[in-house]
Amino acid sequence: MADSGSEEIAVIGNTDLTPSESENNLKNTMVEKGTSLLKMMEISVAEAEKRTGKNAVNMQETYTVYLIETRPVDAASEGTNPVPDSLWRRYSEFELLRNYLLVTYPFSVVPPLPEKRAEFVWHKLSADNMDPDFVERRRVGLENFLLRVASHPDLSSDKIFYSFLTEENGWKETVFETGFQAKADSRLKALNATFRVKNPDKRFAEMKHYGDELQSVISQLLRVRARAADRLYGVYKVHGNYGRVFSEWSAIEKEMGDGLQSAGHHMDAYAASVDDILEEEEHYADQLKEYLFYADALRAVCRKHELTQYELEMAAQDLTSKKQQREELATGTIRTFSLKGMTSKLFGQETPEQREAKVKMLETQIEEGEELVKERNTECEEFVKSAWVDIERFKEQKDHDLREALISYAIMQISMCKKGIQVWNNAKECFSKM
Repeated sequence: MADSGSEEIAVIGNTDLTPSESENNLKNTMVEKGTSLLKMMEISVAEAEKRTGKNAVNMQETYTVYLIETRPVDAASEGTNPVPDSLWRRYSEFELLRNYLLVTYPFSVVPPLPEKRAEFVWHKLSADNMDPDFVERRRVGLENFLLRVASHPDLSSDKIFYSFLTEENGWKETVFETGFQAKADSRLKALNATFRVKNPDKRFAEMKHYGDELQSVISQLLRVRARAADRLYGVYKVHGNYGRVFSEWSAIEKEMGDGLQSAGHHMDAYAASVDDILEEEEHYADQLKEYLFYADALRAVCRKHELTQYELEMAAQDLTSKKQQREELATGTIRTFSLKGMTSKLFGQETPEQREAKVKMLETQIEEGEELVKERNTECEEFVKSAWVDIERFKEQKDHDLREALISYAIMQISMCKKGIQVWNNAKECFSKM
């Protein structure tokens, strides 16, 4: 949903093209299913810009817009460097795109958007979603979202996604014309399925539990990192105090003055480097946050499977009930306590003509029920097949990304510790020369 007073936008598509040229460009560049859009198009969110304007209720608001640029890959291979197509999008449009993808591809682990408001921040970092540093990290996150979708085997070939990148005007109307909102499952319906499904698929139940655990451990890791960042900031700034004391001390010493002054400079430089270090740390934190939000996308696929399974069970249960009613009418035997049995006792048995009419109606309903069960069963089987393929793809992606992120984070920590050792080695050299 749009965020009052703090919304975002982005720019894609060549605004100089005529409608016919844009249409031809769209037809020529549209990718086939299973083909990554990134093989045909370079995509970037080039910049962010703060704007002010009137919202839907005619109130003044401040929001951020994001410039999306695209250009064909073959232009780079041919040695040309054309001006990229570009258009602006608001953050709410990114949200609309993702909601559409969630409904249209319920079997896919849809990439998440970057956070709307800063979470798991250490105390020196601004939680204001209009803060320039936060906006820049969100710009990177939105670009990553587009690249994730563009590299997905199913999502990348979606026409709505392509028009999001290439058609600035009329895109929202095109999305709503798909009717995706009417297909969206209500949360109450999904919750009902969770508690009432009788034969849940063990693989999806385990995967849903894994999603819960993954979100929990990453949340804990981000909290620990935020606390460590606070302490790290304090340690570095204390070295700034060393620098000040050494400089003041050097003023009253003749023989030792130069050594103390030099040591103080090393401490000052070390203290000042903490801002760059923590900025780099935020980059790794954002990579972890992506998988924090991915965990919910994974659970969404599992919830959709529960709902699909529940609908199959309800259709099968209704069919069984109809067949039982037909048998009761044919034999005249009431097997279970029912309103029909009570009615027969109070008002007498039905006439043969009435029973025959009801049997015919039940025959029709049974035929329809058998078709529905067959349809639900096929739908469930196809969902399981497609979902599990994408879950396996996601697991491979997750393992690779998190392994690389953690290794890079460890390397950064090692480098940071080496810098600290080097600072004190430099200070030792200064003290030795006094």
